[in-house]
Amino acid sequence: MELWDAYDERLNIIDGVVLVRGEQIPNNCFHLVSEIIVKHKDGSYLIMQRDKRKHLGGMWEATAGGSALQGENPVSCACRELHEETGIASDNLVEIGRVLHHGHKSFYVEYLCITDVDKDSIVLQEGETADYKWITADELRKLSRDELATQRILNFIEELN
Repeated sequence: MELWDAYDERLNIIDGVVLVRGEQIPNNCFHLVSEIIVKHKDGSYLIMQRDKRKHLGGMWEATAGGSALQGENPVSCACRELHEETGIASDNLVEIGRVLHHGHKSFYVEYLCITDVDKDSIVLQEGETADYKWITADELRKLSRDELATQRILNFIEELN
């Protein structure tokens, strides 16, 4: 059972409320999701293909990331998720934005990780990701809604270039 802290719309923890993955999130509560855009020092971006067994399976994502576990803050969640999904160990993350999504009952905290890792060293997470590639910002912007799982990330890509 995966437990999450409950947050209000200002990203304050709501004392005494614990969320459980898969259970309905109460009204006026949100769970924290950290997402990391990985940009290589050469200017290319890492995108990963979702495992076909997952929701939106086969689509590409321009971020690593996921839900914060109970007790994790946004940056510690981001560091853990980045390492789990890519094999990149870095705490050199810069927060680039926050998105409150009422429909998903999620508070997304967006980070940028600029890295010089060997591009062939990415380690995929079993059951999460099936493939990866490095692409330019222009190639990323040209991905269609049928290819890219999260279109809102493109707003951040625009601001980063």
